[in-house]
Amino acid sequence: MKARITPSMGAPHARILGVGAYRPRHAMTNEELCHRVDSSDEWIRTRTGITTRRWAGHDESIADMAVPAAGKALAASGVPADALDCVIVATFTHLRQTPAVAAEVAHRLGTHAAAFDVSAGCAGFVHGLSLAADAVRSRGGHVLVIGAERMTDLLDLEDRSTAVIFGDGAGAVVVGPSRTPAIGPMVWGADGSQAEAISQTVSWDALRSNRDQRWPALQQQGQKVFRWAVYEVSKVAERALAAAGVSPADLDAFIPHQANTRIIDAMAKRLGLPESTVIARDIVTTGNTSGASIPLAMEALMSSDATSPGDLALLVGYGAGLSYAATVVALP
Repeated sequence: MKARITPSMGAPHARILGVGAYRPRHAMTNEELCHRVDSSDEWIRTRTGITTRRWAGHDESIADMAVPAAGKALAASGVPADALDCVIVATFTHLRQTPAVAAEVAHRLGTHAAAFDVSAGCAGFVHGLSLAADAVRSRGGHVLVIGAERMTDLLDLEDRSTAVIFGDGAGAVVVGPSRTPAIGPMVWGADGSQAEAISQTVSWDALRSNRDQRWPALQQQGQKVFRWAVYEVSKVAERALAAAGVSPADLDAFIPHQANTRIIDAMAKRLGLPESTVIARDIVTTGNTSGASIPLAMEALMSSDATSPGDLALLVGYGAGLSYAATVVALP
């Protein structure tokens, strides 16, 4: 008789226990940015809703931003770093292929936990949250999920369709055991047929084969992404609500990826959210921080007392891939 593998003994459910954020010191205003980019304050506000965005300095690397964000999340959760089982960093702007920046972050926090990166563009954080919840349910323990991006490393300042939108920053959550459901079923997927809608101008090996090649930059087909997000990703959000057994009227907060205010408002309208639902619009002062935008927006709402512990929030991430992920969570 063959030996049987001992089953994992995890927690019945998982929940977010604490949230933390790091915003770079420099707030780049529209007026200041327009000295570098051919645009205007009116053009930027009308199309994106952004007034300022945070741009990281030379001493604010992805790890430099991720570590303090993680420290705040750990402090809020009451979980010491050496009690972590895993550290997940959602990022696509870490410019080293290896090692994962998560390993550096874990070391600087003082833990030997498993550590790896997730690359799913602006949907990365919600993907990481799903992996964390599954890990807690299968193994128990605690998982740190960080969204951290230095978008400015991939900006082409001659392309105003992207240069005026993006910012830098890091947000983090600690996920741990729960006696009751607090992270709903994940609805996720990708439409690879539209992969070129958000992409890098050239691959990294182009720099090796052509020394005159310009630095790779982020590019996107704005109108295509807008239509996809409003019409298709809204359906994903509806599926996440249904999977969690929650109606739009039950939501206390809507925390989507902070792409631009027009998409956020259009999605809220299509979902039929009541006026009582608090809608995250952190993009106005932080910019689009890709994989970091949802935890940053979550922290902003909680810090402003716009939400209360136990409130139900719909998280929707979407971006390059085209990837998407959505779930309903109880806020800590």
